Amino acid sequence: PAFRCFQREFLLGYLPALAADWLQGPLLFQLLQSRGFLRSQIAALYSCGFASNVAFGLISGVFVDRLGRKKSCVLSSGLCSVSCLLQLSRDFLALAVGRVLAALGTSLLFSAFESWYIHEHLECHDFPAEWIPDTFSRVALWNSGLAVAAGLVAELVAEGLALGPVAPFLVAVPFLALSGIFAGKNWDENYGKSRPCSKACGEGLRGLLSDPRALLLGLVQALVESILLIFAFLWTPVLEPHEIPLGIAFSGFTAASAAGSALFRRGITGRLRLQPL
Repeated sequence: PAFRCFQREFLLGYLPALAADWLQGPLLFQLLQSRGFLRSQIAALYSCGFASNVAFGLISGVFVDRLGRKKSCVLSSGLCSVSCLLQLSRDFLALAVGRVLAALGTSLLFSAFESWYIHEHLECHDFPAEWIPDTFSRVALWNSGLAVAAGLVAELVAEGLALGPVAPFLVAVPFLALSGIFAGKNWDENYGKSRPCSKACGEGLRGLLSDPRALLLGLVQALVESILLIFAFLWTPVLEPHEIPLGIAFSGFTAASAAGSALFRRGITGRLRLQPL
């Protein structure tokens, strides 16, 4: 019972932030296009976000450990909220700043929350390490459902409100506020080991170079992610001329992704006993 209570407390802080993150995906290209920007300018805005994510990703772990993981979770919600509000602007520079803030907030979203949970699970509550996958399997299940729902909600509010494609970004703000306030009021702070950023990056680089399998896995993952990022930029202009509802299409993509993950898990644990290469 104590574990379930702790797990529920984590999910109540984490899931609203994940929902807000998904809400910002379906209509971003359409929103920028509605502001009158050329496709090359939209590509530059996307690139601002991608580059910021890569740059901050090198130091995010050290940053989170030093600042505090709870503070980093609250900061993630704040950065993403400001980014969503900046989408109301028609100024290119303001939108570029919004993309950078969204990238920083997202980087914290996918590092600080899980780091906070693992530390609390093991160090503060002394729960068995074998119980950690139960929590993250629940996160994965909820995350898939939230992704599908986000596309439908984005389409609904964009069509139903007079604000158009900026509406999902505004709907995301209350979810971010809920996540930040809940974490700030109900979670305890914890910290990681304080170490110089250069040392942390050096250790990571040496780890890659010393193990060919880790290097190969990193290269494969980088190629897969690059394909997904290209797809994220291209799918809207490809489907939009055919008058396909973009939110519905986004829900279809995420539902297919969830189905693929489920089939993979079934394949390696069921009768087939498939082995990942």
